[in-house]
Amino acid sequence: MSRPDLPIRAATETVLAHGITPDRCDILQDSSTLVLRLTETLVARVVQDVDGPRQGTEWFARENAIALHLTQQGAPSIPLHPDLPPGPHEHFGFPMNFWLYVTAIEAEPSPEEVGRTLQECHAILRSFDQPLPRLAIVTESLALLEPLERRDLFPAEALELLRRHLTTSLEALDRFPHQPLHGDAHLGNLMNTTSGLLWTDWEDSFAGPVEWDVASVIWNAKLLEDDHETVNRILAAYRDAGGVINEEALHHCLIARAAVISAWYPILYPRPDAERQSKLQRRLDWLASV
Repeated sequence: MSRPDLPIRAATETVLAHGITPDRCDILQDSSTLVLRLTETLVARVVQDVDGPRQGTEWFARENAIALHLTQQGAPSIPLHPDLPPGPHEHFGFPMNFWLYVTAIEAEPSPEEVGRTLQECHAILRSFDQPLPRLAIVTESLALLEPLERRDLFPAEALELLRRHLTTSLEALDRFPHQPLHGDAHLGNLMNTTSGLLWTDWEDSFAGPVEWDVASVIWNAKLLEDDHETVNRILAAYRDAGGVINEEALHHCLIARAAVISAWYPILYPRPDAERQSKLQRRLDWLASV
């Protein structure tokens, strides 16, 4: 049985075991995570890369707990599917969870909506009372450098640059107030839908400064695209919605975000095209300049 046939079977057998009969199998995404629409309202996310850097169901368990809290408090976030236990589920060794299908619309969200909805999520996340690891993605990225070095996936000078910035970032960001965060709040994890602008993909959630999520959502516009108008509108909307941004923390988070994404590039994009390679080099060049 070839992939993704086995992950599809894992998802369909899991929903059948909970009394739901799939009436379709639309593949919405086929990468390290397989995203399937199995009924009119049901979407499955199945981890296919079971030998990747993240093992087991810990990440989905964290995501599920966050998603349930956000849904219960009316946050702008895609809900877990109400007709299955939240899980996480695992079948044939594939971790998975199940979400309510939402209908995307083509309209681009305004910077004001982006800033406002991020602050709404942050305000609700402050009441999430389950423990989360501190600065998890930064710590994880620092540990990732050793296997990258063994596999010769980065030049020595690039690895040293990333190691220096990640180590410094852990020390710097530990000084600022921490709260539950999205963890990977880029625009690709934000969907404009018929139900409004909704955040998704909470598996990277950790405790850290809110400026981490803010830096994540503005990084490309600020440092790759020189789109300062969009950046300023997002920041203004975040503040207008009640958010507080410490400029020093934001600076450190921009550096940390660049180092984290650079470290994960060989994992996320094992065969990067020319555009991806250019973006990585520009991140490394920027890190070398700060």
